[in-house]
Amino acid sequence: MYVKLKRILDIIMASIALIIFAIPMLIVAIAIKIEDGDPIIYKSQRMGKGLKIFYVYKFRSMKTKRKELDGKLTHEQMVTKVGKFIRKTSLDELPQLWNILKGEMSFIGPRPWIPEYYDWFTTNQKRRADVLPGITGLAQAKGRNGISIFRKVNYDLEYIENMSLKLDIKVIIETIKTVFLKTDAEITEQGIKRELLELKINKIQSNIQSNLQNALLEEETYKQAI
Repeated sequence: MYVKLKRILDIIMASIALIIFAIPMLIVAIAIKIEDGDPIIYKSQRMGKGLKIFYVYKFRSMKTKRKELDGKLTHEQMVTKVGKFIRKTSLDELPQLWNILKGEMSFIGPRPWIPEYYDWFTTNQKRRADVLPGITGLAQAKGRNGISIFRKVNYDLEYIENMSLKLDIKVIIETIKTVFLKTDAEITEQGIKRELLELKINKIQSNIQSNLQNALLEEETYKQAI
C-alpha cells in the first residue's frame, strides 16, 4: 500500500522541488559552464529496481579533461572548485529530480550503485534492488561514505524490510543533519575499487563455505547410506 502512496508523494515533491530549486540549479549550471565549460550534466549507468540499468543524472563536478589528467592529478585536484562545493552540499544530486519524475528513482531508497557492485553481491544483498533507488537512504542518514560497504548494504536491507512514511521522514531529517555536518560526503574511485574488492573477497569466502558445507552434507549422507 505504501509503495503506491510513496510514488505519488515522489511525483508531487519532485515537481515542487524543481520549482523551488529552479534558480539554484540555474546558478549551479552557469557556474559549471563558466569554470569548466560543457557538459553541465554528468550521466552514468546505475542499477535500478529489478536489476534494470538506467542513467542517473548529476551536475558535473570533475574536470572535463579527466582522462588526459588521470594519473597526473590526485582525485581531489580533478574536482573543480564548483564541484567541491556542490558535492559537500549535495547540490550535485538535484538533477536526479528528473530521474524521480521518470519513475527511475525515489527520494528515499538505497543509493543507485554502478552495476559492477551487483556482480559480487550475494543473493540476499541483491535484494537492495527490490525497490526504487533513492537520492538518499538509511545508509546515507547513518553515515554516508564513512561506514563500510557491508554496513551500507545492511542498512539498505533494513530500510526495505521496514519501509514506511515514518521511516522516510526520519531518513530525511537525519540526512539533512548529515549534510550540514559535511562529513564523508563523497567516495573516490579508489574507495569504490576497495569496496568492490571487499565484496569480491566476501563472495569467494561465502562460496567456499557453501561448497564445504555441501561436501560435508554429502559425506554424512553417504555414511548413513552405508
